[in-house]
Amino acid sequence: MTFRGLTKLIFVAALFVSAFVFWPWREVKQPPGVLIQGTPQQKEIAPKSLPEMDGWKLTAVAEYRLHARVLGTKTYRSGPQSGLVPTDVAVGWQRMSDSAVLDHLSLSMGNRFFFYEWSDTPPISQDEIKISAANNHVIAATDEVRSAIRWLRVGQIVTMKGYLVNATKTGGWTWNSSLKREDTGNGACELFYVESVRAVNSLADEE
Repeated sequence: MTFRGLTKLIFVAALFVSAFVFWPWREVKQPPGVLIQGTPQQKEIAPKSLPEMDGWKLTAVAEYRLHARVLGTKTYRSGPQSGLVPTDVAVGWQRMSDSAVLDHLSLSMGNRFFFYEWSDTPPISQDEIKISAANNHVIAATDEVRSAIRWLRVGQIVTMKGYLVNATKTGGWTWNSSLKREDTGNGACELFYVESVRAVNSLADEE
């Protein structure tokens, strides 16, 4: 192989590696307009046990279906909860799924919380932001779900179905799901046992 041929091969290989490394985190851009008209669907049920995971006993307290725009994901590799919930997924619906609104917000995640900030005045009221977005601590029911959650991209439209759960672990650890969409702060996130997940890049892909 000539030097020129070797250089070309290395260049192509570098492009391939770059595409592989950076593609999963590339945001899916959406046009202005509300993508998700509805709200999460929740139906409270009599408590029932689910399979134990990572030493946590899980009790389902509500059926839950979430159809929303992905606003962010965050992976946690340390802490007592990371084995059960390695990934948090922040989502928005109604006007928190509208790029015209989101473009005026700074969104971030950390320490198991989802944060939103703005300059001057918010694009919509703080109360509307609060009831139209949520952070989900995702418990994957299967390896397939776990893989799908890991590959979610900001801007995608995701549908997840399963249960809101309460979790307990030996040593006094307790982790309960929120059952309301209007709460904020500590305890306001959903602890979501996900049995199925589907993510698409546009509304047209849902058809």
